[in-house]
Amino acid sequence: MGQRLDLLFVTPPSKDRVFQALGKELVGIEPPVWSTLMATFFLKRGLSVKILDAEAEWIGFEETASRIQSANATLTVFVVYGHQPSASTQCMPAGRGVCERLNEIAPELNTMVMGTHASALPRRTLEEEPYTFVCEGEGPYTVLALLEALKAGSDRFEKVQGLWYRKDGAICHTPPAENIANLVDEIPGQSWDLIDMSRYRAHNWHCFDHIDKRQPYASLQTSLGCPYKCSFCCINAPFGGPGIRYWSPKIVVDQIGHLVEKYGVKNIKIPDEMFVLNEQHVLGICDLIIERGYDLNIWAYARVDTVKDRYLEKLKRAGFNWLALGIESGSKYVRDGVEKGRFGDVDIVKTTDKIKEHGIYIIANYIFGLPDDTLDSMQETLDLALEINAEWGNFYCAMAYPGSPLYDRAVQLGQTLPDLPGGPGWIGYSQHAYESLPLSTDSLSGQEVLDFRDSAFDKYFTNARFQSMVRDRFGQHLVDHIDDMVAVKIKRKHRNPVIAS
Repeated sequence: MGQRLDLLFVTPPSKDRVFQALGKELVGIEPPVWSTLMATFFLKRGLSVKILDAEAEWIGFEETASRIQSANATLTVFVVYGHQPSASTQCMPAGRGVCERLNEIAPELNTMVMGTHASALPRRTLEEEPYTFVCEGEGPYTVLALLEALKAGSDRFEKVQGLWYRKDGAICHTPPAENIANLVDEIPGQSWDLIDMSRYRAHNWHCFDHIDKRQPYASLQTSLGCPYKCSFCCINAPFGGPGIRYWSPKIVVDQIGHLVEKYGVKNIKIPDEMFVLNEQHVLGICDLIIERGYDLNIWAYARVDTVKDRYLEKLKRAGFNWLALGIESGSKYVRDGVEKGRFGDVDIVKTTDKIKEHGIYIIANYIFGLPDDTLDSMQETLDLALEINAEWGNFYCAMAYPGSPLYDRAVQLGQTLPDLPGGPGWIGYSQHAYESLPLSTDSLSGQEVLDFRDSAFDKYFTNARFQSMVRDRFGQHLVDHIDDMVAVKIKRKHRNPVIAS
């Protein structure tokens, strides 16, 4: 027999419940960024690592559990993140489903869960979920110390920082581990060779210029953390607070070179919570891409107040064809209420026009049902969306994600949350799930907000001005594609109560 595998990182299969019918063709299949980063950290230390991405392999709970059993790792880590940093909570039921089956067939295996949700609610996660351990924090140092203890045959975990565990039936935990200070030295890139790159595909809108060429696809992290504290966001939960650390432009572009040359990648997502922020970082990456002459189709996050004129020409030349802007609300009053209101409506339209003038497409993100929202203010948001007429619009409902200030506020006010008794549970935090249950406002129920959101989605993508823009920019075949997309109606429990969840 060979030496036992040290670590197995698992992405559980959550797509069907989280996205319903949208998950079949329209939604992207994203490489497991955190698993590939963690793998690099451990491979550098001479440890053996494998990654099991059940999402990309289209396997269910039973098969995933069977594969984990066969791998027989010293420690199996369930890495529960989603397509957005806030999308960890709704993926928890899939992790539970796999781990419960694993505990039936291989109860001797040690399991851990990590991610935004686990870091936000570590005690509750250990109490309610079927894992042996819970990681509070970003993970690498905690997993390393735990692995060393397990390999030594020890059950003394007092020195494993950032760990929640049970001892003699009692819940125990240790102080948080430090975050990695030097990303370049500790995690010099992602371990692409541990995953099957042929399985991943870009979101449909990312490839509007070449809708039939959504593969291959990569998601490439260039920084960790976020310096902002938006009340609806939980991104800072694994990092202990706001802040940002960077990989060097050279490390980033060397990875891009590897993706281009080995895998033929053109479509790339930068999943950093805020990419267009640090001038030296942004322009350093752009200059190196331009110098090397890569033909890329990249999208990344920005803010209306971080997009500078001097960035846009280089971003476009480097292949940043899409920028995602968190516009959130058309009402400055509503934005102010969630610490997002440092720019006025005139500035928003002026900035989006400027981005379009440079040939860069816009993904505009909007949220309905923020605490101060009314039907009138939500209509303001939809009106602003129609005025901006971005090439893509994401329409979300406000969710009080665990780890966000909005969650703490909702708990304090006694608002109805999906995870309360009688609720749908963690899957209710999914924007697209059958059981989706958004936050209520002072004047609107969560179901009313959800109905407005679904109606706004249809109105936006069937709007004559939007469809005319798409026809002129991309062709009639893209209008037909969008019509087919709108025809895919996701089910909602309060509107379709007879449908089994």
